[in-house]
Amino acid sequence: MEYGNLNINVVSENTSRPVEGATIRITGENAQGRTIEEARTNAQGQLNDIELEAPPLEYSMNPSADKPYSEYTIYISAPGFETTEVSGAEIFSGETAIQDISLIPADTAEPDSAELFVIPDHTLWGDYPPKIPESEIKTVEETGEIVLSRVVIPEFVVVHDGPPSDANAKNYYVRYRDYIKNVASSEIYSTWPEATIQANVLAIQSFTLNRVYTEWYRNKGYEFTITTSTAYDHKWIPNRNVFESISAVVDEIFSNFLSRPDVQQPILTQYCDGKNVSCPNWMSQWGSKSLGDQGYTAIEILRNYYGDSIYINETEEISGVPSSYPGTPLRQGSTGDKVRQMQRQLNVIAGAYPLIPKIAEDGIFGPRTEEAVKTFQRIFNLTQDGIVGFRTWYKISQIYVGVSRIAELV
Repeated sequence: MEYGNLNINVVSENTSRPVEGATIRITGENAQGRTIEEARTNAQGQLNDIELEAPPLEYSMNPSADKPYSEYTIYISAPGFETTEVSGAEIFSGETAIQDISLIPADTAEPDSAELFVIPDHTLWGDYPPKIPESEIKTVEETGEIVLSRVVIPEFVVVHDGPPSDANAKNYYVRYRDYIKNVASSEIYSTWPEATIQANVLAIQSFTLNRVYTEWYRNKGYEFTITTSTAYDHKWIPNRNVFESISAVVDEIFSNFLSRPDVQQPILTQYCDGKNVSCPNWMSQWGSKSLGDQGYTAIEILRNYYGDSIYINETEEISGVPSSYPGTPLRQGSTGDKVRQMQRQLNVIAGAYPLIPKIAEDGIFGPRTEEAVKTFQRIFNLTQDGIVGFRTWYKISQIYVGVSRIAELV
């Protein structure tokens, strides 16, 4: 028997602060409703390293007649909060799944209500409509329709949970990075080579930023950024679990997108699975996995499908964070305003996560600051090296914005 791990993070929806003592109960698809795990969250609102059975790893390495993941139902309850149930959480062999839960306070919920989220089949396993082809570069007349003059990473995207024409579908405000992690976890397997994950994440990000940059749907009279229909966009699933291998890649490259020479807008990089649907001149997901197995880098995989003129671009324009990354990692011995800003943010976060020690906001990165950084990294499953690199910097910013409630929808 093979196993995967599940980490659960529970916060209050209205404060983003951790919920200590939430009861987590897990049942499996083959357990006939029997509880296979029950425990409570710690002071950080976390329950980590839950070991759960999973199908053999080989099922996810090639198109297979056997489902490559097992499914579990997670029940979350806590005094003062509405009960939440997530059905269909996916566990792959050898992988760590991350289930984030935002509990609704009982005084703002309907009486005797409970939230239910059902995660449908993974797109590589289930039956979904193929992408309707579009031009990878949008022709835009000089009519003022494009609001952005440069590529900006948005804080939020507005996701329409259905095809564009479905007026009854719900719109969700989703943080950009969380959206990318959700889509990638829904459309590729976390067991694949890192270069393959990087290539697919870059394609997803570039496609999404094309929708943002061109205001594609808003210019058609809709009040959203992108849809969950695979015929038009990507599969995004409310409250689905994501995977650590995918999450780590997104955190490192979320400011990147794909470009062509003399084209300002991000490229609308379309793709298909390469098994049930073929798509000449687009990336094949299973094909990208094969190339990753052969040692291709992410850019080599992308150029294999989109041509040699495609290249990886980056923007420093990131909305919704207090200040941009300083450009080089902060570590013991670093000084200045960026260190002071990071120290101030860690102190605010420590109010919600008391394991993090309070530190002097003096702009000097000393041993005490390193200890606080390492504790933060441990809580949020980052490399515990005490160095504030790109991923740690923006994770600090993300948590700071959440617990201080200074973020505004943009």
